[in-house]
Amino acid sequence: MRLFLLAGVLIMALGGNAQATVLSAVESGDHAALEQALAAGNPFDERNTQGQTPLLVAVWKNDVEAARLLLGAGADVNAKDSIQDSPFLVAGAQGRTEILRMILTHGADLTSTNRFGGTALIPAAEKGHPDAVDMLIAAGVDVDHVNKLGWTALLEVAILTDGGLASQRIVRSLLAAGADVDINDFEGKNALAHAPARGLSAITALLEAAKAKD
Repeated sequence: MRLFLLAGVLIMALGGNAQATVLSAVESGDHAALEQALAAGNPFDERNTQGQTPLLVAVWKNDVEAARLLLGAGADVNAKDSIQDSPFLVAGAQGRTEILRMILTHGADLTSTNRFGGTALIPAAEKGHPDAVDMLIAAGVDVDHVNKLGWTALLEVAILTDGGLASQRIVRSLLAAGADVDINDFEGKNALAHAPARGLSAITALLEAAKAKD
């Protein structure tokens, strides 16, 4: 009984998280426990059942503070899980711009690709995250990279988006960065063939204007 009470006192003194690992602290969103676990030298590359590192979990949760602590401890921004997602790739694809900005200063592999063979830029464009697109372009990600589906970022906007304001801004950014309008997909169609076929009039106009400048 006395030992049990002493253990309880110790846990309370440590904020109730004496046994917290880096991973469990991130999963629970407990930043105090995360700081304690890191300060104690606990490993920050532990993985969950999906093969996700604590940093990747933090990115999915958009937990900026946890990501900051993990990056400061040296967490690997390129470590991939069982489906080939990494903190860098997910931060870009999901538009986690605060975290992405930090990740880009911690050794992000700009050529790394996801399970579809796409860089972080391609899903960022398709999912409508213009700020992330701009950050990735500025960092040097290839705007004309072709994924396993035969699509570039520009093609994905033309094929998969609704052509709204976010998509229009993304197309402007891609074109300003020199994206090639003439790259064809595996069906032999380029973005300028897909956009009008899908009724994306604003995107079509942007692509036509870019083509006219060639």
